[in-house]
Amino acid sequence: MYIYPFLLVAAFQKELENYLEVKHVIPCANGTDALQIALMALGLKPGDEIITPSFTYIATTEVMALLGLKPVFVEVNPDTYCIDASKIEAAITENTKAIVPVHLYGQAAPMNEIMEIAKKHNLFVIEDNAQAIGCDYTLSNGETVKTGTIGTIGCTSFFPSKNLGCYGDGGAIFTNDSELAVKIKMISNHGQSKKYYHDVVGCNSRLDSVQAAILRIKLRNLDTYNASRNEVANYYDQFFAQFPQLKTPVRAENSTHVFHQYTLQVEGLNRDEMNKFLEERGVPSMIYYPVPAHRQKMFESFGSSSTVLPITDWLTERVISLPIHTEMKQEHLDIICNSVAEFIKSKN
Repeated sequence: MYIYPFLLVAAFQKELENYLEVKHVIPCANGTDALQIALMALGLKPGDEIITPSFTYIATTEVMALLGLKPVFVEVNPDTYCIDASKIEAAITENTKAIVPVHLYGQAAPMNEIMEIAKKHNLFVIEDNAQAIGCDYTLSNGETVKTGTIGTIGCTSFFPSKNLGCYGDGGAIFTNDSELAVKIKMISNHGQSKKYYHDVVGCNSRLDSVQAAILRIKLRNLDTYNASRNEVANYYDQFFAQFPQLKTPVRAENSTHVFHQYTLQVEGLNRDEMNKFLEERGVPSMIYYPVPAHRQKMFESFGSSSTVLPITDWLTERVISLPIHTEMKQEHLDIICNSVAEFIKSKN
């Protein structure tokens, strides 16, 4: 029996809406497109300011520059790595139009505080949920919701390395605003209200049906995948507790953790030496992120090089992420943990 490709995408869309308990999911080609389309749908103008952390993957802020918007970088919490809500209001000006929090490494930014600030100053909130699909957040009223469904719009990526990853590129946009959903759908499909009638300037960003078919299957197992990652994280926590030079991940208040990355802070040791040592022993550790957005050349024209973010700069010299995925065996954990221990002991 022939299955029309668009039906696979529609089925995945509906299933993801049910999983997230959100009114609208609009699939698209990748996570970067999701962020760009979200910003386009809000009617922002060149020169409008967007408050966001610098300690994130470049896609979060790259799309702002592409649209002529100005990223305004603020500090992160050194324990959770997510945006520090207490620093947001000081960065708000008459040109501020939105806040883009990033749910970094797999846990939620402080959305209760962020939403209060956004309501007070009439700001949009676009959640970058690329690393935290499946994460639960407890609102001030006690209700538990999924990250990506709290703000005005949520965005995610289905890149293969993500907790919910396809076999190529893919992304999605979430919203509970039905009017906004119509505009997002139009923008992602050449600005069409109906075929050959283009009401707004849009782009061509669709989720491939093959990727949708894969994602449908993997979505059914997402909670199991995230639970497996937590088991690995718990094992790491217990093992590394013996080393005062290592700070294991702190679980954010009001949030579960889906451990897209397991990230340590290294103190009193050379993080880069440790990374090289592990690489030589076949352990694929990674540094996310060695250069924060405000120090990237691409943002020099925005005057970002003069931005002072000491905690962000401090973290870029100390964080290192260890392998974590859903299929890790004890032998893998032993190799990784013993290699880290070997490095630390070699420096004593």
